[in-house]
Amino acid sequence: MRPLLRFLLAFILIGGGSLPGLARAVELSEMIERVKPSVVVVGTHQLTRSPQFVMRGTGFVVGDGRQVATNAHVLPEALDVAAGETLVVVARTGTSGVQQRPARTLAVDKVHDIALLRIDGQALPAVSLHESEPVKEGQSVAFTGFPIGGVLGLIPVTHRGIVSAITPIVLPGANARQLNARVVQQIRSGSFDIYQLDATAYPGNSGGPLYELNRGEVIGIINMVFVKESKESVLSKPSGISFAIPVRFLRELMEKPNP
Repeated sequence: MRPLLRFLLAFILIGGGSLPGLARAVELSEMIERVKPSVVVVGTHQLTRSPQFVMRGTGFVVGDGRQVATNAHVLPEALDVAAGETLVVVARTGTSGVQQRPARTLAVDKVHDIALLRIDGQALPAVSLHESEPVKEGQSVAFTGFPIGGVLGLIPVTHRGIVSAITPIVLPGANARQLNARVVQQIRSGSFDIYQLDATAYPGNSGGPLYELNRGEVIGIINMVFVKESKESVLSKPSGISFAIPVRFLRELMEKPNP
């Protein structure tokens, strides 16, 4: 056995140490396996159209296992009830199976772009929501979802990065042309901080969970609307910067009485 290899094995086995890079990889893989069963697809289903299922975004299971959190903008403005269109959630079962669950909207917070759904059937594994120490800049995070819709198949994909900044969502505009209904609504209700990430999310990631890597607790909800309306609209090229809404707004929504 070579001296260097013998030294490394002695360090790990006798000294109780571990290789830093290997420890991080194992930790992330464990968090992914813990979170994946709770990540679902949010979409609509209609028997008379092709395709019958249309994906709208990502969601994740919370609460009692029959609640699903997502972005408000992921939900359709209205369902074509006369044509049989319904809101559904698609959850993975095992390694390759999927099941489709009917869903209904419980509550919507358009200011913070958060929605809470109720699904039928057996409870699914729920994620833990962060509520302890504050989120810090530079903190390692990951998010799991379904990027670019169903193009890559309904297989959850994970991206890793850091919280690169905690920044207000409402930024001063250069002129009145940069104002729209959403920005005006946010100005009236007050600005709030969001998490800026150095990992690139895609439209299909909208509504997915952003979680820290120590305990796998969800700290935010991936949001793509803010990337387009508040950041990339003033750039000549896409920034590749993503944003997430702090999970405390979801907690507040869940605490309100629901029908």
